[in-house]
Amino acid sequence: MHQIGPYRFTEQDVERTLAHRMTLFDLLPGGWPPDPSSPAAPHRAVVEALSEEQLAGDPHRAVDVLWQEWRSAIAALRAVDAFGRSAEGAVAGVFAGAGGVPKQAIDEAVVGWSGVEGDVQAARVHHGRPWQALCLWSVEVIDGLNAAGHALFPGAAGENVTLTGLPWDRVVPGAQLQVGEVRCELSAWALPCKKNARWFAGGDFDAMHHRHGPVSRIYATVLEPGTIRVGDAAVLEPDA
Repeated sequence: MHQIGPYRFTEQDVERTLAHRMTLFDLLPGGWPPDPSSPAAPHRAVVEALSEEQLAGDPHRAVDVLWQEWRSAIAALRAVDAFGRSAEGAVAGVFAGAGGVPKQAIDEAVVGWSGVEGDVQAARVHHGRPWQALCLWSVEVIDGLNAAGHALFPGAAGENVTLTGLPWDRVVPGAQLQVGEVRCELSAWALPCKKNARWFAGGDFDAMHHRHGPVSRIYATVLEPGTIRVGDAAVLEPDA
């Protein structure tokens, strides 16, 4: 087990986080194609410079560097207002499960550094890292997909929290959300999984991929633990 501040990484978490090290930068504003004038560029360069020998020989040190530079890149983008002004919505649903989908509705979620207490990922290869502590989605996106002929419902795709009233095109990696008592920082799009094919017409679960626009679920790192309840405010960029 490796620890960075309050965040605990299994050896698999370390390995998989390092495997996605450049993707974490690519998903930030101006990240792909990389913008050399972006305030995130110097931090990206530090991570790009990590050699295969460093990654393999001292992965704990490498993930420490990645974590520091990635979080610093996000802070640098926030300093130039890359994530825009505040917007407010609300929590429409809270979900947890013992593994797999759908997750079950609950009245409130107690959220720690690793996510919702009692929530379990059936497979940890692609899930469960500290930067995947929460998975969030939008009621309006679900409604839009259903209008196209799909059969989704809140919790079906494995999200922990469904939100309503937020402009989903601004809910992007790097932005912060205050959801009830919980402050979190959005980290990466949640890639579609074939386990969700049953909810989609023709099994087309790729319809919720971020390549199709602001339709994807999104992961988040917990910055301040607490409780999330149905009806709580959800504020995008609360300090803006």
